[in-house]
Amino acid sequence: MKDTNLLSELRLDPAQRDGGGSGRRWLWYVIAALLLAAMVIGAVLALRTQAVEVETATAQTAGTVAGGVAVLDATGYVTARREATVSSKVTGKLAEVLIEEGVLVKEGQVLARLEDADEQAQLHLAQAQVGAVKAQLGQLQVQSQQAQRNLKRQQELNTRHLTTTQALEDARTAVQSLNAQLQAQRMQVSVADAQWRVAQINLDNTIIRSPFAGVIVAKAAQPGEIVSPMSAGGGYTRTGIGTIVDMDSLEIEVDVNEAYINRVKPQQTVVAVLDAYPDWKIPAEVIAIIPTADRSKATVRVRIALKEKDPRIVPDMGIRVSFYEGTPNNPQQALQGVLVPASAIVQRDGQTVVFVINGDTAQRHVVTTGAGYGELRLIETGLENGARVVRAPPANLQDGMRIKQKAAN
Repeated sequence: MKDTNLLSELRLDPAQRDGGGSGRRWLWYVIAALLLAAMVIGAVLALRTQAVEVETATAQTAGTVAGGVAVLDATGYVTARREATVSSKVTGKLAEVLIEEGVLVKEGQVLARLEDADEQAQLHLAQAQVGAVKAQLGQLQVQSQQAQRNLKRQQELNTRHLTTTQALEDARTAVQSLNAQLQAQRMQVSVADAQWRVAQINLDNTIIRSPFAGVIVAKAAQPGEIVSPMSAGGGYTRTGIGTIVDMDSLEIEVDVNEAYINRVKPQQTVVAVLDAYPDWKIPAEVIAIIPTADRSKATVRVRIALKEKDPRIVPDMGIRVSFYEGTPNNPQQALQGVLVPASAIVQRDGQTVVFVINGDTAQRHVVTTGAGYGELRLIETGLENGARVVRAPPANLQDGMRIKQKAAN
């Protein structure tokens, strides 16, 4: 009986068995819910941490020039349209050099002289030859005059039958012969005069003159050196005595990325700033856009005229330029804000925003926009100068997401 009672005590009550199963099911439900929440959170975190590849641009200060707004910046150099390395037209040894760097010279001013002993001798010889042929011409002229008189006498005697026909013909032949000699001698005089002029030119070529007014920027030769218009002598022959620059022909050349060349047009207002004088703003204007692109750099060259001439501006100086849009009436009125590509501005949740690069993440900034200038748009508030923004933000880009920059402007 005792064993039977013990077995009865070991049996589970059905009510107790049902209650225990229900508790385990709830435990599984909780575990499944936690796993699902973890998967959702993991997916969100993965989306947050996955880098989105984007293009970026830098916000630029709007600035002013004659009331206009800068739409593009570029860098370049001061160049001279008229620059020449001056040399002699003939090969010779320098007798004197009359230039130094920094000296202002006039058009036609003598810069140097070559040794001219040979040319002087040739000129004297040519002058002597001219004198000799002219003397021969004078002698023939006297003979011709005498022959004319002889012919006249023979004609008078022949009319009175006091001379022979042969004598008359001889007198006439003598006149014709001397006339031919006179013509030939006159040609000899012309040849001698031409030779004299050539000798004079050769002598003049030993004098090197300035082709235009300008400033000497380089002195390349000294007295005693050989100069020649062509390179020769294994490097011992100079091809020029110096370089002259017309300072009135100075202009600016910049290379503009071909993606932004549509913001530049002829006669557009430009402000230039020399690297050497960063506080000096020089008014300028676009001269022309060179109609060819540099394939290796993907740039187009632009020529810019300087509206101010100043001794501080010298060739090959580094310079920064800003291209401006518009010319309002008030030159003192400056626009407040920065310029960004219009594609960087998007609408999110009913707000106008841009995404600013902060380290390797994109931060959403609510902004107030202003007028558009070409492909740029003015942001009046909400963005600082120099901030890097995302161009054409993808639709899935969210605040705080990681980004990877494809290119920088």
